[in-house]
Amino acid sequence: MKLNYINKIKSNISISSTKKSTNILDGTYKSIYRGKSMNFDNLRAYVISDDVKDIDWKSSTRTGTLLVKQFVALKKHNILFVMDTGKKMNADTDFHESKENLALFMAGTIGYIAVKNNDYVGMMFTKDNKPFFKPFKYNMYNLEEYLCEYDKYSSMSECDINELLEFTYKNIHKRMIVFIITDLDGISKIKTNTLKKLNQNNDVLVVNVNDNYMFGENIYDVSSDTYLPEFLIKDSKLNIIEQNIRKNILNNNIRRFKKNNVPIVSISSIKQINYKIIELLKEHNYASRN
Repeated sequence: MKLNYINKIKSNISISSTKKSTNILDGTYKSIYRGKSMNFDNLRAYVISDDVKDIDWKSSTRTGTLLVKQFVALKKHNILFVMDTGKKMNADTDFHESKENLALFMAGTIGYIAVKNNDYVGMMFTKDNKPFFKPFKYNMYNLEEYLCEYDKYSSMSECDINELLEFTYKNIHKRMIVFIITDLDGISKIKTNTLKKLNQNNDVLVVNVNDNYMFGENIYDVSSDTYLPEFLIKDSKLNIIEQNIRKNILNNNIRRFKKNNVPIVSISSIKQINYKIIELLKEHNYASRN
């Protein structure tokens, strides 16, 4: 099997990151396991997000540079991607990029880092209008297969993201780190009670893929398979109202999720992926400490 998706993801990581920020991305991923069984790995340069408790003062004094201890998990972990599907994934983000492609690259990038760290990766999405689970595996070929499968079916089956999460906590009896990748419509449909149940024995993190706005030229509505009327997409007052409504919905959901110790980030472009992953994992570490 050719690693077409994996090679694109590797290229995106190297293009959009310096070596230093790539190391931070990898190190931030490892820090998701803070508080669990860990083993000392090596030393690396201190960055602002690091816990001062991890600073190795003797080595720092000797080298004249702040160094922190880097730890690795003693056991493999289960990383599960719960992916939203449906016609809406054919739509664009507000940066005019494919929502499906952005979701694919987001899951692929986190999955790539997970496999590099010897963790298991699984995926859950809707196929033929039923929950479809790809079991936990630990190599790049399995990850490539999962990304191909999602790409093939992502827009073919409508998804109730809350039902998919209910199915997940009822049927997968493993401790997991669950990445939910959805959009504003999806996060609004996730019930608080579902979050609480899923978060009891797992770590839950959410990625919101931003939608395009109904303002501009030739705006196409994928749900109705038609272009929106010109009087609607060129009305600046309606555009401001729409932006404010969406902003309020998002902020209300962010508060609801964070109240339940579930971090969330919003993303609009593939170029933002590395930095948004770092932001999400930092939010997770902050939520874990509080």
